[in-house]
Amino acid sequence: MFITFEGPDGSGKSTQIGLLSEYLRESGCDALVTREPGGTTIGERIRTILHDVKNTGMSSEAEILLYSASRAQLVAELIRPNLAAGKTILCDRFYDSTIAYQGYGRGLDLAMLQRITAFAVKHLKPDLTFLLDLDVEAGLLRRERGDVEINRMDLQARSFYERVRQGYHELAATEPERWVIVNANRPIEVVQADLRATVIERMRIF
Repeated sequence: MFITFEGPDGSGKSTQIGLLSEYLRESGCDALVTREPGGTTIGERIRTILHDVKNTGMSSEAEILLYSASRAQLVAELIRPNLAAGKTILCDRFYDSTIAYQGYGRGLDLAMLQRITAFAVKHLKPDLTFLLDLDVEAGLLRRERGDVEINRMDLQARSFYERVRQGYHELAATEPERWVIVNANRPIEVVQADLRATVIERMRIF
């Protein structure tokens, strides 16, 4: 099963993925955690370029192509082989981030982004996508208060993040069978309980 996690930085994706993967492994499920951009040696090098705050002059077109290059490598090298081996993949972001951030956020043509994405992933689609939803103000405050490195994507105007959040909700509305929206503005253990309940229902193995 291929499970992806979407939402703004500060929504707790990394924490929730860590807890869920530990739970799945303890339950006998062979779970593998990865992330975007990154997840492979090549992808991590691309991630460094994308997140470097010195690269503020990067064009939106270069940005989408770099994200897609990292994604193509991740799919080919890690995701598809491990899915074929029967493992469950938990991925921190996938192509929906590109549609939300570069499409709705940057204003790039959505149809073009869909075509580039389809080529990069060879039409691979997640079985389940969690949107850890958080209002923009709360997300920005969490990032400011958290002990996390600020990257280039954290330097946008508030209106950018508002468009991204709207984009996520529009994407979820188009594929309600795949998306599950989870209120991330709650205690960690409460959010985790919701995630586990959904995964148990979808996987039907426990």
